[in-house]
Amino acid sequence: MRIRTNDMVIVTKGRDRGKRGRVISVDRKYNRAVVEGINIVTRHQKPTGPFRQGGIIQKEMAVPVSNLAFFDEQAEAFGKVGYRFLADGTKARVFKKSGEVIE
Repeated sequence: MRIRTNDMVIVTKGRDRGKRGRVISVDRKYNRAVVEGINIVTRHQKPTGPFRQGGIIQKEMAVPVSNLAFFDEQAEAFGKVGYRFLADGTKARVFKKSGEVIE
């Protein structure tokens, strides 16, 4: 999976198409990612313990990774992520449109 935690992504399909957000967590088993501000749903929550308050809450749900694309903030463009071996022999993630190393 080429999308990682803290990557900036853009939604390519669904009701939130065109929105951008940062990846909070990735579930590699189910190929899904939770993105902040994307796929927000309303849930009825029971109070649990002395600190968790009950009521109607809104939270982000997981989105299939196939509906997300990596967003490069410097180039203001979205696209694919690839891998390349650098001169010192380390493997690095690369934004394919510009060829720039990510991180």
